Amino acid sequence: MASVLDPEIRRALAERVRYYNELGIYDFYRREPAQANLDTFQDAGTLENPAIQPEQRDLMTPRSRAAIAEPVEENTFEVANLKPESGVTDPVQALRLIREDLGDCTRCRLSKQGRKQIVFGVGNPKADLMFIGEAPGADEDQQGEPFVGRAGQLLTNMIKAMGLRREDVYIANIIKCRPPGNRTPERDECETCSPFLMRQIAAIRPKAIVALGAVAAKTLLAINAPMSEFRGRWFDFRGTKLAVTYHPAFLLRDPRQKKETWKDLQMVMKELGMAIPAKGAE
Repeated sequence: MASVLDPEIRRALAERVRYYNELGIYDFYRREPAQANLDTFQDAGTLENPAIQPEQRDLMTPRSRAAIAEPVEENTFEVANLKPESGVTDPVQALRLIREDLGDCTRCRLSKQGRKQIVFGVGNPKADLMFIGEAPGADEDQQGEPFVGRAGQLLTNMIKAMGLRREDVYIANIIKCRPPGNRTPERDECETCSPFLMRQIAAIRPKAIVALGAVAAKTLLAINAPMSEFRGRWFDFRGTKLAVTYHPAFLLRDPRQKKETWKDLQMVMKELGMAIPAKGAE
């Protein structure tokens, strides 16, 4: 039977976990006690008496003490690995808890480089389909909602062409703060911010994800490849199917690729069992 942590120890542990969460660290692993080295015990004179008394421990070398596993509470790992939304089955509540945990984030340099507000995500918390872009732009930073500028209007049209409404899907970005000058997010910024996106995905549990553009695809899949190698196929992302297509901002610069994007969206629709319209929206 698992022992129960002392309330004071539990509170202290929870505070430490929150501290690591603020640093962007969410996964903790319990190290099993190592097999004690017999030579070490012999050096400490403990082979004959494995039950070491406190006064005997004081006479041991640091190396000897380190070889002896301290007792670990059975539920220590469970407490340490908890996120605020752990155990919450309602995605609406889970997303709220994730947003509260994110707070007025200052975990990376973007918080000091002119961002007005955090752009968390928008849409149906129970969506079957999720779109993930790169980063907020000026309009998104102003309004606090992803994809509301010109590129956002095009994405909305793409969603409508699929026979859906914007409210039917969930939309988010790899990072939640606008990079200065709309520059491409740096790798460390993505690594710092993306764990919150992973938690959003876990809460929503979509049937399919569409990564919009190379930055989103490379970050989610940890694959450094050109768009030509990403498009037209399915990837497994933590048990969820993920497809890649062009970012709407790129389509504004090169409208010729809209037909290719429509092919990607048709692949997604087929996977989701959706009826495919005869012609996609331009």
